Amino acid sequence: MVGIRPVTAADAAEFTAAARASRRLHRPWVTAPCDDAAFERHLARFDFQAHHGFVVEADGRLAGAIHLTNIVWGAFRSGYLGYYAFTGFEGRGLMTAGLNAVVRHAFQDLGLHRVEANIQPANAASLALVRRCGFSCEGFSPKYLKIGGRWRDHERWARLKR
Repeated sequence: MVGIRPVTAADAAEFTAAARASRRLHRPWVTAPCDDAAFERHLARFDFQAHHGFVVEADGRLAGAIHLTNIVWGAFRSGYLGYYAFTGFEGRGLMTAGLNAVVRHAFQDLGLHRVEANIQPANAASLALVRRCGFSCEGFSPKYLKIGGRWRDHERWARLKR
């Protein structure tokens, strides 16, 4: 069984252990919080108004994380997605189920009109995930985000409420 739920302080030990074990999987795409201090900073970002943090659970274990952040209300009604699987849970469809659940929450519960994911062009797994989840490529942003100390190009993918 796969599900999503808000990330909490009680997740710290399992989350950071999974993030440490997943460093090779995540490099160079993302740096997940690997220690208590980093996890506290991570958790502090989520006010569950403009910034939402979720974990993906499978069989009672943390399989990954999905963030819906920088939500803009008003006429825009949009937010940005970030996500990563943990080692041992990748390639099993769990993040597809988790991302679809977060998108459903964004549209049905929060009332958003659009969600966007910005993905480095060489991140084949992430590109395949958004394609499976019904996102469309809207363009290319050179040097869009600074990750691992370098400004990196990204493709912009979005899904609109149907």
